[in-house]
Amino acid sequence: MDVDGAVVLVTGASSGIGAATARAASLAGARVVLLARREERIRRLAGELGEAVALAVPCDVTDRAQVEAAVRAAVEKFGRIDVLVNNAGQGLQATVDAIDPDDFRALLELNLLAPLVVMQAVLPAMREQGSGAVVNVSSGITWSTLPGSGAYAASKAALQKLSAIARAELADSGITVSLMFPSITETEFVGTVRGSVEDARRMEASSGLRPQSPEGVAEAILALIGSGAEQADLVPAEYGGTFKG
Repeated sequence: MDVDGAVVLVTGASSGIGAATARAASLAGARVVLLARREERIRRLAGELGEAVALAVPCDVTDRAQVEAAVRAAVEKFGRIDVLVNNAGQGLQATVDAIDPDDFRALLELNLLAPLVVMQAVLPAMREQGSGAVVNVSSGITWSTLPGSGAYAASKAALQKLSAIARAELADSGITVSLMFPSITETEFVGTVRGSVEDARRMEASSGLRPQSPEGVAEAILALIGSGAEQADLVPAEYGGTFKG
């Protein structure tokens, strides 16, 4: 799908990959819908992009009623939704014997159930149009077995399987579902993890990987929307990915 002229809804749009994706989509000619809990940030971004082509909707994507209201607001303003980028997410750093079950439940709500709820909310509009594209943002960490990452990696691995099955189910509707695997990215992410932020920072620092820019991830997401491929990754080739930059 060509994003030029399309309506692109991005979750987690207040910073990092989400904000970069919204900017890149807008620069490519898209109208963008910005969903996040941090209202001031997304309203500022909408003002930067231009309120005629950007809509900021404060939204907790773990709340179905808020998600459905946000999608209604998007359709009321722009008349359609062509692309969904399910980017909102959080990490959890703890060994298996130290994972707090409440933290794990909250993680699954945000990283797995919320993408499902947002997909369900946009699918009626996409089916009516006979076309649409969904990109669910996973993580390159699912390709590794790093101690302390079990809960987070499990949530993203589950999203991978959900996305693959959704892709198969929706193929005849003209709707593509794709998965993006970023590697370590220069965002606020590691400082917001549940569990031990210190251990998360230590693991990232010891990985030997050079953090990539959110703008680079955004460009890869737009390319994935354009190709409609099943997945794309920014995981370095020496770790099993395809990235050679």
